[in-house]
Amino acid sequence: MTPLAIVNKEIIDLHDFFTEWFNGTVERDQLEPRFLSRLHQDIQFIPPEGLVMTADVIRQGFERGYGTNPDFRSHIRDVGIRYFRRDLVLATYTEWQTGAIMSADANNARRTSVLIEMTDPVTWLHIQETWLPANERDARSFDF
Repeated sequence: MTPLAIVNKEIIDLHDFFTEWFNGTVERDQLEPRFLSRLHQDIQFIPPEGLVMTADVIRQGFERGYGTNPDFRSHIRDVGIRYFRRDLVLATYTEWQTGAIMSADANNARRTSVLIEMTDPVTWLHIQETWLPANERDARSFDF
């Protein structure tokens, strides 16, 4: 597989898991093997609101969020590699969400930059999200 194919599959698979997790349609014992095990111990996740979240904060949030959002869905678009050197990939993508009860808008979209180490499985080192501007968000469909 090419680096883009690996990264694309990883991003989509992970977000499919998020949907299953928040819907409560996956077993609780899948949090570690399908998500947390992929996070570097020193990961920083910066959501659109600008907070800095550590691995422990991410874990706690997911543990509390299991099954709390049965109408949540997400869709990944526009995956691209911005930088690739040795075993590090800087990738970007857009994430589109519907039914997101924990966001200001139930239908929202964000642009995400991720730094990923190309291990097997890949390791997420850093994640930063930014809200898409309204004109970009409104130009695309939430039908997925």
